[in-house]
Amino acid sequence: MKTTFVFVLTCCCLLARAQRTDLSTKLLQLVESEKQASASRVNPAKFTSINDYDVKFHRCEWQVDPAVNYIRGKITTYFKPLTANFDSIKFNLTDLLTVDSIKYHGSLLLFSHSGNIVRAGLPALIPVNMLDSVSVYYQGQPSGGSSGSFVQSTHSATNNTPVIWTFSEPYGASDWWPCKNSLTDKADSIDVIVTSPSAYRTASNGLLASEIISGANRTCYWKHRYPIATYLVCFATTNYVKYVNYVPFQSTNLMEQSFVYPEDSASIASQTPADIPIMQLYDTLFGIYPFIKEKYGHVETGKTMEHQTMSFFGTNSFGFETLAHELAHQWFGNYITCASWRDIWLNEGFATYLSGLAYERMLGGVWWMPFKSSRITEITSKPNGSVWCDDTTSADRIFDSRLSYAKGAMLLHQLRWVIGDSAFFAGIRNYLNDPALAFGFARTSDIKHHFEVSCGQDLTWYFNDWFTGQGFPSYHISWSQSGSAVTLTVHQTQSDPSVPFFELPLPVQLKGPAQDTIVRIDNTSQNQTFSLNIPFTVNSVKLDPDLWIIQAAGSSAHVDENDPFKYISVFPNPVRGKLQIMLSKDFEDLAIKLLDLTGRVVKTTAVKGERNSMIDCEGISPGLYFLQFNSGTYTVARKIVVGN
Repeated sequence: MKTTFVFVLTCCCLLARAQRTDLSTKLLQLVESEKQASASRVNPAKFTSINDYDVKFHRCEWQVDPAVNYIRGKITTYFKPLTANFDSIKFNLTDLLTVDSIKYHGSLLLFSHSGNIVRAGLPALIPVNMLDSVSVYYQGQPSGGSSGSFVQSTHSATNNTPVIWTFSEPYGASDWWPCKNSLTDKADSIDVIVTSPSAYRTASNGLLASEIISGANRTCYWKHRYPIATYLVCFATTNYVKYVNYVPFQSTNLMEQSFVYPEDSASIASQTPADIPIMQLYDTLFGIYPFIKEKYGHVETGKTMEHQTMSFFGTNSFGFETLAHELAHQWFGNYITCASWRDIWLNEGFATYLSGLAYERMLGGVWWMPFKSSRITEITSKPNGSVWCDDTTSADRIFDSRLSYAKGAMLLHQLRWVIGDSAFFAGIRNYLNDPALAFGFARTSDIKHHFEVSCGQDLTWYFNDWFTGQGFPSYHISWSQSGSAVTLTVHQTQSDPSVPFFELPLPVQLKGPAQDTIVRIDNTSQNQTFSLNIPFTVNSVKLDPDLWIIQAAGSSAHVDENDPFKYISVFPNPVRGKLQIMLSKDFEDLAIKLLDLTGRVVKTTAVKGERNSMIDCEGISPGLYFLQFNSGTYTVARKIVVGN
């Protein structure tokens, strides 16, 4: 297909018209693709950790036929020992595959293969830091089916064209090739050489050095000269159509190379140019594309995955948000990779938030508020769960859309509110420019450090609450006005006991008949009162109108000085579980009833000398109710909405 330059404005307009589906659904579809493709990975408990050598280079030579679920390969690994008395070398490889031989300088080595580990004895000790190499010859039928690490399938409804693709995150690389399957070591570079029947071509990491047809076979030779984590090594083979676009930068043009099924080529070719302005945005915010000397690519397969320099996409996954998400991983996940699956949010939370930044800065900004709203709704759909991944043996937990993706993203967005735009973006750029992390691995402590340096404050409190802590707050604000003096009282409820109180600066909008203002109040304690000077009559008070913070639906109530029940606050409203009732003075005898629209009493409670109470609305049919308070001669009722 002809090489083209793409006009950014045209792409944005087309995408703005096309973007109509619910954003939360899009995230769930993306996560489900990654989760399903990871579900059958080898259990990490089966792994033997390999830490005694440093991988420098892999030369991967594979033979496949997309019509057959089989792989034959020769993997030559260049390495440097890290420990003394290095007399053998180990690789992770499933026992389902057969190792034919292992060679060292042309000589056969004795080896064993059990417990998903290949171990080969060396003829002599290799000194620490001395470069050497071995070649492993192997073959077999990888396991996993359509959700595995090595997938043999078909496409095209008319002729069922065969296709093979790989998908190794998080633990699946050793399901299909002998490697060091870890988050501790990146190969400095790789070659990927795949031979298949000549009707097919192969897409992989890096640059296509050659594509040679010899007899009935085609050999595609890919060179990648950047450090790469094991799980990001990939290839896909079928009858691909290839086309190229370019991303204009100030000093160079980056090649975007796409490999798609022939039957989908026209449709996909009209969609992928949308990530050209996204890449230019990321360049402005975070720095040049990390693999600028090579390329960025799209490959159509059955699943979506951010392989280094060559993202895989399911057939119907080339929408704006998915393009933005997978591209973001080239900075966050590929260039700097999480050093443990416990810190998967450094990959997925960042990529999710960057797709949000694309909505904020592009397409007229119309999808920015829906993006934030859908993430907050998902986070608060359950009361507990931390961004910190507490079970790295479960693909469901690692790729939890609510925690690793949505809450990870909004942890960042909320922190941006806490420390300000300047410090927030400076901290991320410093993280990306840290020579100790560049093309390597990072933990949450690393990004926390760079945020602390950029904003000049200790953020331990924030990460304790929002990274390792579980749940989120709900707020109720009671307010009154006398002249220009406005008084706000903030009450907070926590969804999970792991965090006794969420300290946060809160954005509060005060609105009058003709004007409004947003104030920032530093909420550091329960039932905290704030006195403000507001030079207009306030009609309403709303917490966080621009969706900066993670919270369940908040509420506010105007306190009328003549109302005998001005000391009662009820929240949240609407309610899904427990309805909190807060009293700011003592009542000798207060009866509380929850009534349905017919006046039937659904729930009752009584307050005798206590300041707080609650009514459990779990199991009550959704709808409109009235909460009736009775104390002596006074009776008042308030509307309550019970949600799904």
